[in-house]
Amino acid sequence: MTDQPAGGTTRDSRGPRVPRSPGARRRQQDILRIAMDTFAARGYNNASLAEIAERAGLTQAGVLHYFRSKSLLLTSVLELRDETDIEQLGAERPRGLAFLRHLVDTARRNAEREGIVRLYAVLSAESVTDDHPAQSYFRDRYVGLRAFVTDAVTEACGLAESDAPRARHAANAVIAVMDGLQVQWLLAPDAVDMAASTDLVIDSLLTALHQDRSTAEG
Repeated sequence: MTDQPAGGTTRDSRGPRVPRSPGARRRQQDILRIAMDTFAARGYNNASLAEIAERAGLTQAGVLHYFRSKSLLLTSVLELRDETDIEQLGAERPRGLAFLRHLVDTARRNAEREGIVRLYAVLSAESVTDDHPAQSYFRDRYVGLRAFVTDAVTEACGLAESDAPRARHAANAVIAVMDGLQVQWLLAPDAVDMAASTDLVIDSLLTALHQDRSTAEG
């Protein structure tokens, strides 16, 4: 092991240090992916910098050269996960029914990326504990996701402003189902088809909302 990262870095006081050399950038990405696996397996509180450093071939000081604290390393891991999702989403977020179909596609893709699913399931549950460094991240993530799904449901069903509470309830249900399916799938992957279950729930909710709308207009 060595304390000396490959190549130089430029310090960014707002986040991780920004490597200048290709070798340093590769080393930083290696640390991130090792940390992602470690946090997914053990959670934030039980994961140690010592283990991450050993797997990366560094000392703890070597890891902290790139990520100035364990909490910053966690934040960087979550940002890497988001970048993966953004790449899958494409240049422009789909709207209405297309966004809801995108959620089904996301559930299907998640069945092929167990590490990311485990990371999200472990850290999102752990984040409800006091002073967890990912608590703000997950709170903000749910706020944004609820808004996206609510808008999609509203557009897909042609709901009026007076139907906004129902659309929000539907959005909460979709998110809860997707998150709950991930936990079930991690425990028994052969027994759970996340995409099929998500598709069924979304179709059922849209049918119910369409019926409510038709009854109100009738």
